[in-house]
Order: sequence, then C-alpha cells, then structure tokens
Amino acid sequence: MPTPPPTGPLVTRDSLAGQLRALGVRPGEVLLAHTSLSSLGWVNGGPVAVVQALLDALGPDGTLVVPTQTGDLSDPALWRDPPVPEAWWPRIRATMPAYDPRTTPSRGVGVIPETVRNWPGAVRSVHPGTSFAAVGPLAARILDGHAPDCRLGERSPLARLEALHARVLMLGTGYDTCTAFHLAEYRIPAPRVRVGRPAAGGGWEEVTEVSITSDRFDELGHDFERDRPVVLRGALGAAGARLFPVADAVAYAERWLAVHRPREEEM
Repeated sequence: MPTPPPTGPLVTRDSLAGQLRALGVRPGEVLLAHTSLSSLGWVNGGPVAVVQALLDALGPDGTLVVPTQTGDLSDPALWRDPPVPEAWWPRIRATMPAYDPRTTPSRGVGVIPETVRNWPGAVRSVHPGTSFAAVGPLAARILDGHAPDCRLGERSPLARLEALHARVLMLGTGYDTCTAFHLAEYRIPAPRVRVGRPAAGGGWEEVTEVSITSDRFDELGHDFERDRPVVLRGALGAAGARLFPVADAVAYAERWLAVHRPREEEM
C-alpha cells in the first residue's frame, strides 16, 4: 500500500517564528528550549527550520540554549534500556570514548538540540554527562565553567540562566523534561551518589554528585502551572507550548520538592 500523505499541519520557518512571537518570545532574551520535532506536524525543513525560527524570534541579540546530554557516557551497570551483560562491564568501562564537546553527539534529547550543537558559532559546555549548547551573544557566558562535578547545580549553566532572567520554552514536551527543576534539587537536602564515566585523560573515573531524578516532575509542573500565573501557553504547529521564567520554576520547585518529595541527605 502507498504511504498516505501527511495530515499536517504544514509548519514553516516563518509560521513557527510568528507563533513563537505570539506566544511571547521576545527579541534579545535568553531562552532554554526543550523541544519535540515530531509534535509539531509536517515541518518544511525539519529541525533546521525550527532552529531558524527560534533564532528569528530571538533576533541577533537573543541567545538560544538547549540540553545536549550524553547519558550513554555512564556506568554500564546502570543501563536498563537496554541492559548489557555484566561480563561486558569492565571492557566497556576500559574502552568507552571520553566526552569531547566538539564531536560527542547528544543522546535522548531529540534532533533539534543536536542541530543546535552543530550550528555555526555554537558553544557547548564541558560537563561530560549533562552539557548544554547555545547560540547567541551570551552563549560563552552561560556555558563556560560548567564544573565536572556539578551536573545541574550552582556551577552549571542552569544557575547562570536563572541569574540572567532566562525563560524556559517547552515545545511539545512535558514537565518531566524541565531541567530547571533539577537546580532546586541542589538547594534542598538530597542524597549523594558516585557517578562513573570515562575520564578525559583515558581510563575510568568516579565523582561524587547530588542525586537527581525527574520523578514526579509532571506533578510538580501541574501544580506550578496551577499556582503561578507566569506560565504562558499556546500552540506551535500541532504542538502545545509553554513559556515561563527559569527563576520562578526553580523557586517553586524548591518549596514543592521539600514537601512532596523529601529525600534524605546521605554520604
């Protein structure tokens, strides 16, 4: 049987840029974008058109930031999707390529962040597991100094985004993808964990980190949206979209997590 034609809607660079402006995206601002290309409909130009539209809405003085995480550079003992045989673990640890911000692809965050990572003039932070990439005049200021033992805390780009009054754009994604909530986990009691990864100079290393999890982030986001009038909602193509300040999301999450998802501080 022939493949049926797409049902749309037809999304173009210009139509998406116009919808971003109607949602409230402002020229010159800093935007942390979580995106799902498949949610938009039929996009003429695919991820390139989406990035162009985001940059059009932000203008030459705006800065676009995306997560470019690399969860595969991790301890194979923790892999579940899919797992690998335990007999392989030592060899995997010994031969896993180290993170290189120029060449290591992102994983699990979608094709739009990977497109931003490869965009002309893009900058990427150096954390081997939870890096961010950015395009715009404030890219280096936001991403420089991402500490290797601070995935998403005070010495990560999230804290700089908060200080710069950045906003989060969630384009076709749920609150479970909201990395800004993780910054709140560093500001309340939380367990510590040992995180394994390939070392930059070769071999394997472990660092002690705050334990982070997106467990119950959907509930947190629902309550945040219900209680705070700062969340702007709209449609971009076929996707639902939300736009809100990083600082408001982090402040609300600090209070909510302490009450609804308390965790014991360990180690």
